[in-house]
Amino acid sequence: MVKLTMIARVTDGLPLAEGLDDGRDQKDADFYKQQAKILFKNLSKGHYEASRMSIETGPYFFHYIIEGRVCYLTMCDRSYPKKLAFQYLEDLKNEFERVNGNQIETAARPYAFIKFDTFIQKTKKLYLDTRTQRNIAKLNDELYEVHQIMTRNVQEVLGVGEKLDQVSELSSRLTSESRIYADKAKDLNRQLLLVLQSKAFESGGSSCNRGRSFPSLILHQAFRYDSNDSFRD
Repeated sequence: MVKLTMIARVTDGLPLAEGLDDGRDQKDADFYKQQAKILFKNLSKGHYEASRMSIETGPYFFHYIIEGRVCYLTMCDRSYPKKLAFQYLEDLKNEFERVNGNQIETAARPYAFIKFDTFIQKTKKLYLDTRTQRNIAKLNDELYEVHQIMTRNVQEVLGVGEKLDQVSELSSRLTSESRIYADKAKDLNRQLLLVLQSKAFESGGSSCNRGRSFPSLILHQAFRYDSNDSFRD
């Protein structure tokens, strides 16, 4: 049985439509809706392996398809046929694209197409009883196969997004620290140049340096420090 239906834009995870229900026939409805929203967030960051996938979550399965930068997701009982779940999503996709296709990219607020719930409810009723002649025919349709659609655990899928975020954060931190190190290295080079200039002035009056110009004194001292004290860039 179909328990939950949500449609979201993949580019930013914005919820576009949802199958409204009172939640009385399902415990922890808000919990699973939150899982779905986290999944949409991960998808918006490119954290997905396939355009069609089934995800185990407690006593249910999430099934989703991604097409035209839109994710169509449903949650069903574990016993509900996978083949029917994906055909249900295909029906939603075809109608949603037909009715709202030219408005998807410009939608600016969540649930901009909430009126699509009417079609969701009507279609959900058609898939409610798996024993109807219509649904048996769909189950026997050899042209529509779902065996190749991968199945993952929800913790595995949502965890991938968290790990990738951690890697991204670590990379940003290392880049920032590298820049700080580079700035400090520049400061040290400036300080070294000031020391060399000071040494050049101090030795400017000595007999060995008389008659030398200021630039030549700096070069002379820099050479002495590089040779004797191993100052190198």
